[in-house]
Amino acid sequence: MKETTAWVSPINNIPASLKPIAAVQKKHFGAVLNPTRWWGRMPRLFWLVALFVGFLERRSARLSPVLRSLLMTRVSQLCHCAFCIDANSLRLAERAGARDKVQAVSDWHASALFSEEERAALAYADAVTATPPRVDEATKADLKRHFTDEAITEMTALIAFQNLSARFNAALEIPAQGLCDSAKGKPHA
Repeated sequence: MKETTAWVSPINNIPASLKPIAAVQKKHFGAVLNPTRWWGRMPRLFWLVALFVGFLERRSARLSPVLRSLLMTRVSQLCHCAFCIDANSLRLAERAGARDKVQAVSDWHASALFSEEERAALAYADAVTATPPRVDEATKADLKRHFTDEAITEMTALIAFQNLSARFNAALEIPAQGLCDSAKGKPHA
C-alpha cells in the first residue's frame, strides 16, 4: 500500500469478513484496493455496496459493459475521485479494447468517438451528477430515443452508485492505485 496523508487513516488489518474480497483483489490487481482499507471499517456496509455494484455489473444488465464503464469513468471525473478515475479508466480500456475512449471521455462533447446513444447517456450522467441534478427536457427526450424506461432506471442507479462511491473516496482523499495510466488509458505493467 502506498503511503498516504489522508485525514482519515486507512485500516491496516482487513476484517475477517472482507478477507475473501481482499484475496481476489490481490490476485487480480497485485494488492488490496485502496477503498477497501477505508470501507473496511464498516464490513456490512462494504458488502451491501459490493452487492449493489455487483447487481449493476451482472451479465444480464440492460446496459452494455462498455457503456457502464464509460458512465462510471465520466462520473468519477466529475467527482474528482482519483481512485475511481484510475480504476474505471482501466475497466473502460479493457472493455472497449482500445484507449481512445478513455482519452476522450473528459471532453466527450467535442469527440466524434462516441455514438449518439453514448452521447445521450453521457449527457444524462453529467446532468444527474450535477448538484443539484439538472436533467432538462432535451436530455430526457434524447435518452428516451435510445433507451427503454427499464434501461434508464438501471442507468440512473449506476450513475447514483458511482456518485456515492466517488464522493466517498474523494471526500476521504483515497488515492489512486496506479492501475491505469489515465493520460494514456492503458494498464500499468
